[in-house]
Amino acid sequence: MKILLVTDAWTPQINGVVFTLQQTRRILTDMGHTVAVIHPGLFRSIPCPTYPEIRLSLGAGRRVAELIRNFAPDALHIATEGPLGMAARRHALRTGMPFTTAYHTRFPEYIQARIRLPLALTYRWLRWFHGPAAHTMVPTHSVRADLLTHGFDPARVIVWSRGVDLDTFRPDPADPEACPAQPATRPVFLYAGRTAVEKNLDAFLSLSLPGEKWVVGDGPVLASLKARYPDVRFLGALPHTELAHCYRMANVFVFPSLTDTFGLVLLEAMACGCPVAALPASATLDVLGDSGAGVIGADLQAACLQALEIDRSIPAAYACGFSWKQTTRVFFEALQPIEA
Repeated sequence: MKILLVTDAWTPQINGVVFTLQQTRRILTDMGHTVAVIHPGLFRSIPCPTYPEIRLSLGAGRRVAELIRNFAPDALHIATEGPLGMAARRHALRTGMPFTTAYHTRFPEYIQARIRLPLALTYRWLRWFHGPAAHTMVPTHSVRADLLTHGFDPARVIVWSRGVDLDTFRPDPADPEACPAQPATRPVFLYAGRTAVEKNLDAFLSLSLPGEKWVVGDGPVLASLKARYPDVRFLGALPHTELAHCYRMANVFVFPSLTDTFGLVLLEAMACGCPVAALPASATLDVLGDSGAGVIGADLQAACLQALEIDRSIPAAYACGFSWKQTTRVFFEALQPIEA
């Protein structure tokens, strides 16, 4: 099958959406399918206001339509709601081409965190965008329930979970020489991911914890965080091989976000044997459940200290249940074939 993915999030961006789409494309290709991607690198673009790492494609309408016609896909998946997603949606509706969409990001909450736009307005726009899709794929049951409360059609919203690369993220012994940082004191409390306002990093970095706090990742508030938390070790963005060493070196992975739809870093940390401390939010409740692989609580400091007592074999074993092959099969089965 010829499958076309349209996304406003792609390399060189580093985030869960990009990684999910890359893994999905890889597995689909391994399954024998031909996969093409329409992404911002094919267009003239400008930095997104308040988040310059994200590029917004300009004048994409005609070019997107041309790319779709030339590839002649057997299935069209629109992964994001940005300019490219809008252009692909417009072409599909104009030509009667069925398509699927995905809801990767708590878009209304992210927008509200930046410009205070009422949630009701953004959810109304999301219903308009996703409404014509044969299926809208979401990462967890909680996100599905949230969309249903905002008027989405339950027959069209499908859970498409996430996986973890167990070849890279595995519970090997910590290797101080391979890790990009070595702790001067223990324990090490680690966060990995984008440094953005919606990640709620102050809830973690302001805690009075023993040992050290490490932050891996880049983003629009990184400079501000460095200025306000001089005792925190900021390691910047790291390739997955080095990130895996950080997970193995850390004693607890701290996840303060209240807006993530899934949190791939949760799986990565656990796959390396690192227990999790997190605030109660849909992503952590869905991913961790009652696995015993972490501690979820409104008192994040208490959760961090309690997580120190978790045997590292528990999160490592739990993460093995999340397979990219399995999740990609769900994605493939949800696609809507385009009849010739």
